[in-house]
Amino acid sequence: MTTQNDTPARPELDDDTIAFAGRMFDAARAGDTDMLGPLLDAGLPPNLRNDKGDTLLMLAAYHQHEDTVRHLLQAGADPEIFNDRNQTPLAGAAFKGALPVIRLLLEHGATVDGAGPDGRTALMVAAMFNRIEIVELLLEHGADPARQDAGGLTAQDVAERMGAVDTAQLLSLL
Repeated sequence: MTTQNDTPARPELDDDTIAFAGRMFDAARAGDTDMLGPLLDAGLPPNLRNDKGDTLLMLAAYHQHEDTVRHLLQAGADPEIFNDRNQTPLAGAAFKGALPVIRLLLEHGATVDGAGPDGRTALMVAAMFNRIEIVELLLEHGADPARQDAGGLTAQDVAERMGAVDTAQLLSLL
């Protein structure tokens, strides 16, 4: 069966499947590696997405669950999948200040300067919230401090606008 634009139609999901998927997203949010791990090992798709486009990895990274992030990455979760708000797991972890999660994501291939249409990178997110250790780590991994978002602002610019004195000062020295 195809739709009008010749893409395959998605099969309708039954209530049990929808409930199961909901439990998987809840487990990622809660960092329940004991639940997710065996299911991933048995074939649960590591890039499963919810209705907001969040992957299991995005939810685990955003909620700062290092062990769950590690297991998802080892199971093949893609750190480059954007959600419907054009955010990557790296940017979500930068927003929350999850330094160990950021290290893991970078070790597993997350693009340090990945950005959606708004052009906002993890460096910009970390800078605007004055997360100096994360800014330093991202710079060590090659983040471009001169990169501009869609509005023409750099990480230093957004840090200054948000009153993030420490990161603005650090970036001004580059």
